[in-house]
Amino acid sequence: MYTICLVEDEMDLASLIQTYLEKAGYKVVQFKEGKDALSYIGSPVDLWILDIMLSDDVTGYDIIKKIRESDTTTPVIFTSARDQDLDKIIGLELGSDDYITKPYSPKELVLRVNNIMKRVYKDVETNKIQYENDYTIDTDKRIVLEQGKEIKLTTLEFDLLLLLISNKNKTFSRDEILNLIWGEDYFGSDRVVDDLIRRLRKKMKKLNVSTIYGYGYRLL
Repeated sequence: MYTICLVEDEMDLASLIQTYLEKAGYKVVQFKEGKDALSYIGSPVDLWILDIMLSDDVTGYDIIKKIRESDTTTPVIFTSARDQDLDKIIGLELGSDDYITKPYSPKELVLRVNNIMKRVYKDVETNKIQYENDYTIDTDKRIVLEQGKEIKLTTLEFDLLLLLISNKNKTFSRDEILNLIWGEDYFGSDRVVDDLIRRLRKKMKKLNVSTIYGYGYRLL
């Protein structure tokens, strides 16, 4: 599983972006202040997402300069509320791979992340997640294997599995699952979540999905 370091001082946005990235199968490490991100440099990170203007005296530019002192290959995406060509030029000169202007769609950011990851790590083995000794989830090919035999999942079933398995031991409410899997523009009953969980349990009997009665679900 690839690790993304997200440095963003708007906490609501950071939380939303983290959720979308985790749903896409990434592990996310999040920092609000630049000084904390600086201290994390040298830890295993596959991609950085840096807000240029942060709440402390450290900027995204300061962080990428420090990263590039010892690491010239790990990709970096800059985000900024300022749509200025100069910011983009400076970012590229410092070694960034992409630049996205706020406000942006979380889905667009995830698509950009996916494209960069495929380009940079194209020679790396397919991204796979192992659940206990029972299931192998190939997040690139979107297939699930049990003892080498493929389990046929629908698009929604796989999206739900990826959300749960990327956030093991985290409890999701029905509304959260509804928004993340069906989208915020879905206005149907949240009982479709229960039905999707039931179908996933039926196909993957060794998947330990715990019901939090009156609230939602958690993968153990």
